[in-house]
Amino acid sequence: MTDSDSIPVFTPQLREQLRHRRVLVLDGALTDDNGTALAAGLLTLAADDPRSDIALWIHSPGGSVPSMLAIRDVMRLVPCDVSTLALGLACSAGQFLLSAGEPGKRFALPHARVLMHQGSAGIGGSAVEVEVQADDLRHMRDTVLGLIASDTDQPVERIFDDSLHDRWYTAAEARTYGFIDEIVGDFSQVMPDHRQPVGLGA
Repeated sequence: MTDSDSIPVFTPQLREQLRHRRVLVLDGALTDDNGTALAAGLLTLAADDPRSDIALWIHSPGGSVPSMLAIRDVMRLVPCDVSTLALGLACSAGQFLLSAGEPGKRFALPHARVLMHQGSAGIGGSAVEVEVQADDLRHMRDTVLGLIASDTDQPVERIFDDSLHDRWYTAAEARTYGFIDEIVGDFSQVMPDHRQPVGLGA
């Protein structure tokens, strides 16, 4: 079997089965496409049932800053709690979304790893264009670091210093830092508690 013939491990059918259990998954890099799909999934599930939790499972090397900010905005907008879970890897945008989960409902598997850094972007063009881009990047950086500080209860100055270089955290270290609240030790922590409404005649 060639690479082109291989069967995707994470099939659309499995993704749909998890969605019915109110679980959304960020697997791989966060892009504009899957970021929009995740935001739309959060809104749709919240509209279907505004009281039951939604879970966001994360295994990601990072990705689009606008997408991660949009998803966080939606997480704060929907009336239901959004729990987060680091499956194996939560880097950069993955770390940002992990720590943006509902306080008390942010989890990591025991051997998951978390990476925080400021990220980078290429700047080019005329002197005026470079200045405008630099101003926008500083604004974006300060916004992201401020939100991480808010979500972790860490001083902004510490977040700034710690994010200057790649910093890896074990699950235990991520809990101490404030990225997560708990390391998964029970199945009930992983799956949202979602029950169909019981009719009056039941």
